[in-house]
Amino acid sequence: MDRDARADHIRTWMALTIVVRSGALDISPEITFDAPKIVLGRSPGCDLQLPDPSVSQRHSSILQRGSDYLVIDEGSSNGTFFGPVRLSPGAPRVVKHGDLIRLGRIWLELRVVAGLPTENPRLCTQEIALGLVTQALDGDEEPSVPKLVVCDGPDTDAELSLGLFGHSYIVGRSKTSDLRMTDPDCSRRHVELCRRGNHILVRELGSKNGASLNGEPLTAQHETVWKAGDPLVVGANTLRYEDPLAAALEELERAADEAISAKDAIEPPSSEEVAPAASSAGKPPPRSRQSANGPDHSPVAAPAVRVAGPQWTPTDYLVAAFALAILLTSLLGLFWVAGSP
Repeated sequence: MDRDARADHIRTWMALTIVVRSGALDISPEITFDAPKIVLGRSPGCDLQLPDPSVSQRHSSILQRGSDYLVIDEGSSNGTFFGPVRLSPGAPRVVKHGDLIRLGRIWLELRVVAGLPTENPRLCTQEIALGLVTQALDGDEEPSVPKLVVCDGPDTDAELSLGLFGHSYIVGRSKTSDLRMTDPDCSRRHVELCRRGNHILVRELGSKNGASLNGEPLTAQHETVWKAGDPLVVGANTLRYEDPLAAALEELERAADEAISAKDAIEPPSSEEVAPAASSAGKPPPRSRQSANGPDHSPVAAPAVRVAGPQWTPTDYLVAAFALAILLTSLLGLFWVAGSP
């Protein structure tokens, strides 16, 4: 679709944006769909994956019917809620802009807006899922960020946390490198790493001595997926990466549904404080730790936006009373005319 066609699409069609409003996320991750059916659940095959044990594998669906969107519970263990009301399985409920729904203990805000769908939604939902897992591990004080470690060579034990999605990390001898090497066989900018979804991508940057991944030479023209456990050779150093998130996410995907007691209070997000939405890429808030070998890339949380509720002035009350008086007078006049001979 060219740019003009996409612009026309924005003006003529409403899309559905889903914002994750649960948890202590610095920025509420969001994803925009323009599809006849959107499946929500804990399974990695869902259109929006929510890795919480209270969410069923296939929890609920959102159907597009013309300009309307309908939410249907798919027979989930803990139900789909509109406020305190639990939906009957298979019974559709029309949603409006700004509605809040709850799946298990996860609150979602639904926004019906004119706009383009998120590019690469599969990558986006992977990053949202990993962001939620990161938050859960941080709460348990467990390591939660993929980490690059030099396991053999002149720079053994040097490490770098890969906390940001979409950020380019440079390994080399340059002072500006994210992971700075001392090995003379390493170029100033030797390899580049990027975290996208649940993958780490690596490419060589035209270095003097080249680089190899699991014995295969890397090129500057192509990014290669770096599988956990595969050795990356950069100069005289051998590097590996550790990813506690992948193991935690797989465990959550395999787990049985966790039942929520009817006595458990799961409060909705405050309507007074609306968390700022993420960009259209739908990226969850990254959490990066300071590395001794590179700069800190921790994001700065944006302030919450307060939405003031409607307030009436004395003039508003006076106008309303006057209008009510006119209405009553008109009704009395009608009765009088009807009762006249």
